[in-house]
Amino acid sequence: QVHLGESGGGLVQAGGSLRLSCAASGSIFSINVMGWYRQAPGKQRDLVALIASGGSTHYVDSVKGRFTISRDNAKNMVYLQMNSLKPEDTAVYYCYVADNGISYWGKGTPVTVSS
Repeated sequence: QVHLGESGGGLVQAGGSLRLSCAASGSIFSINVMGWYRQAPGKQRDLVALIASGGSTHYVDSVKGRFTISRDNAKNMVYLQMNSLKPEDTAVYYCYVADNGISYWGKGTPVTVSS
């Protein structure tokens, strides 16, 4: 069982920045993909960004150029640097990990961007 703990969410004005962090712990076998999803009020959970163990990344179009995902394999950490935040980025952000083919989710950290 892998446990994920997110931190770094909060309230920020439009144009501001936040950095989310997620630590994976527990019975980790071999984490391949790490990433972030988000769920806005009344909407489904959507992909934000993914990063593979080798460093290749994928971003949803709406965050390209503003968000940067990174990871520290030695510490089993994944980060999301969010710049130029917009009110439409408001959501609960969930850490995601795929370990040995099994998907795990964190409990989420809320991000609110005021206009």
